[in-house]
Amino acid sequence: MEFGYFTLSDNHYANNPRTPNQFVADILAEALYADELGYHSAWIGEHHFSTLGVNSCPELLLSYLAARSKTIRLAPAVTVLPIHHPIRVAEQWATLDLISGGRVDFASGRGYDEREYIPLGGDFRNNQEIFEEGMEIVHKLWSADGPISHKGKHYQFEDVQVTPMPVQRPMSMYVASFSKPSIELAARLGSGLIVAPFAAAMTFGGLGDARKLYQDTCAVHGKTPKRMMCSYFIHFCDDEASEAAARDRQIRYYKECVIPALPGDRATAPKSYLYMVDMVERLHKAQPKDLNSNAVLLGTSAQITEALKKVEAAGMDEVILYFNVGMKNHQQTKDEMARFMTEVAPHFEGKHKLHPAR
Repeated sequence: MEFGYFTLSDNHYANNPRTPNQFVADILAEALYADELGYHSAWIGEHHFSTLGVNSCPELLLSYLAARSKTIRLAPAVTVLPIHHPIRVAEQWATLDLISGGRVDFASGRGYDEREYIPLGGDFRNNQEIFEEGMEIVHKLWSADGPISHKGKHYQFEDVQVTPMPVQRPMSMYVASFSKPSIELAARLGSGLIVAPFAAAMTFGGLGDARKLYQDTCAVHGKTPKRMMCSYFIHFCDDEASEAAARDRQIRYYKECVIPALPGDRATAPKSYLYMVDMVERLHKAQPKDLNSNAVLLGTSAQITEALKKVEAAGMDEVILYFNVGMKNHQQTKDEMARFMTEVAPHFEGKHKLHPAR
């Protein structure tokens, strides 16, 4: 099982002294440090207008990393496809795949915050069908050997060919999923899948159940299942005081960053987001003592290893780890990243054993 660095650049906190510019600089430094430590991948989120995170251009940060890193794979977490034109997305990420020597893991989703759609003219209420059509276009552009045409509901064009083409053929693609339609889309396209454990627990019963749905749907469409991964918040703590601080940090993230960003009104939320209203209701009630391995890796190295062994048994190929969550400072983040690779990662087989810390 592989391990990656993951961030959504959460910075939407009351009385927050950390500037967006400083946080973006910290993220770049952490991702380069992840490469030095032997992490498999770096996943950097897209958010707009500081409604949750402060990084609006993962493709630019990852281009910087492509020039300065050695082996780490480069991925958005995720590209919010319905607010971008799929042709432009295909061009940008194909170019990054070229200049990085084929190190891109492209991942896309439809997001969840209408406030990120409105200024950019995106159609939030119909974003599921826009997302599905957009992903099909990106997939076709990267798979074609010549120009293609498309006449869909939301996009129409004639004789378009992406240049340059990705180095990877086929291009490495993932759909980020909190819901059954997204899993079905990944299966239909033959893409990999990324799930959040807490969403999988609420929506499907657990990671193993989500994997079975994905594999069964791949079979229906005659596709071979690709890699499946999940994301986890992570906090090392060795005593009661550090555990209490970690739990409070995670709850603060939910209350101040996540809840305001998610659709929370059942009367106004689009039908495709009603499951998120249920998540918001649960998060409102969440207490520090309620945090468990359905969403958060929290404890000693031995406890985190034990929790990840269950994730491995559920069939996950990779876990991307959100270290710098909840106003965790830069040095603590780096310390925990190093500790993970020293004390946890060696208990799992993966490419990290081929690329030890340099």
